[in-house]
Amino acid sequence: MFGLSFLVLLVAGVGWGYLKLNGSIDTFSADGISGDRPPGSSNGQNVLVIGSDSRAGDNSELGGGTGTVGRSDTAFLLHVYADRKHAVAVSIPRDSLVDIPACKMPGGEWTAPQRDVMFNAAFSVGETAEGNPACTQNTVEQLTGLRVDHTVVIDFAGFSALTSAVGGVPVCLPQDIYQRDLSPKRPTRGARIFAKGPQTVSGQRALDYVRLRHGIGDGSDIGRIKRQQAFVASLIKKVKSRGLNPTTLLPLADAATDAMTVDPGLGSADRLLSFAMSMKNIDLHNTKFVTVPWRYEGSRVAMVEPDADALWAALKADRTVDGQDASGKGAAEGRETASSPASPAAATPVSGTGISIAVYNGTTVRGLAARATELLRARGFTVTTTANASSQGYASTVIEYGPGLRNEAETTARLFAGARTTASDTAGIQVILGSSYARNPSFAPETSAPSAVPPTVAAGARSGDDDPCADLSYG
Repeated sequence: MFGLSFLVLLVAGVGWGYLKLNGSIDTFSADGISGDRPPGSSNGQNVLVIGSDSRAGDNSELGGGTGTVGRSDTAFLLHVYADRKHAVAVSIPRDSLVDIPACKMPGGEWTAPQRDVMFNAAFSVGETAEGNPACTQNTVEQLTGLRVDHTVVIDFAGFSALTSAVGGVPVCLPQDIYQRDLSPKRPTRGARIFAKGPQTVSGQRALDYVRLRHGIGDGSDIGRIKRQQAFVASLIKKVKSRGLNPTTLLPLADAATDAMTVDPGLGSADRLLSFAMSMKNIDLHNTKFVTVPWRYEGSRVAMVEPDADALWAALKADRTVDGQDASGKGAAEGRETASSPASPAAATPVSGTGISIAVYNGTTVRGLAARATELLRARGFTVTTTANASSQGYASTVIEYGPGLRNEAETTARLFAGARTTASDTAGIQVILGSSYARNPSFAPETSAPSAVPPTVAAGARSGDDDPCADLSYG
């Protein structure tokens, strides 16, 4: 949750905290990271930040739940643009329904893929106190089509220590908060624990603030995400305002490194500081916070397509929230901005030559699979099976692919607007047609206009320098 601000303080503390950093960085094993990953990018970098709420060890004194299994209520994907002057943190709601690919268990065996389960279940695969960051990374890569360059896990105890070390974080609340708002099973309202308006919190009170869900707006995780984004923005601002001196920075480096577990690629001071230094020129206004496009689906959250895919495509293309090209290319290479967008260009036509697929109708519209099959064969695909799916409740088209067929599945998905790809233990590629295709049974247009962040996402973005009292609840 505060991984971005942690990286900012590393930039500030480079040199002074070097020896401390080398002695305090814990890493998780890379053995559980999938071998079937999206291609790397020479442009921006993606860092997955996971907030761990395990109640084991020092965390047990900080409240908030029971049990010792590592769980995660907070996660965001931080995209650092290639120009190293912009960054955006995309929050992924914990209740989002996603597909979790095969993940490695502590004993070495791999799980079967899971479909339509809560996003935070990935971190708990294996039910260990440390959680399963590799499984969460695999899930995010499959969900977004983006390669995660690094993963950082932050725990409660370290988070509490960091907020105290920085001297407290300015926050704001839209109303008075009472004990029952933090603990809904409490029989009475209890004492007031937060007053309405601006205030500064640290330690346990900072944890209570970022955990707080009930009693504000609709009491949802979505509203809590808004406050967490405001909190991280305020923490970054506070860290930057403290100035560069050993007296202030050494306690921060101490608290921050004790708080985290990272992938092996960040597991030394040299690597961590090298990455952190790449972010030193990102100012507060160009640090953005957004939430993946979503809608309620019962008590859970479903991602809205094609908007979510458009957001991931914009990050892959290094397009900022406000439409700028932040790929770092010079003007001679054709930099486009929000005021001078590039003209749409013809994309490479999709060819199915050498790709075998099975087509299933996931709707109640009769004959849909047969019609899609005709169009697919015209593009060179070999269609081996045409039938009804086991369920006719698919809202959008799903491309399931077996081992080693990610690229072929992504090629197929280009033809279906809003389609998502998901890994499967079953060999081959299965196209399950959804109602979105039934409403318009034709292939998606093959033009490649510059990828843009969807307007609804851009409109809801928070900047690092925004008013900390603005936009703090939902519903």
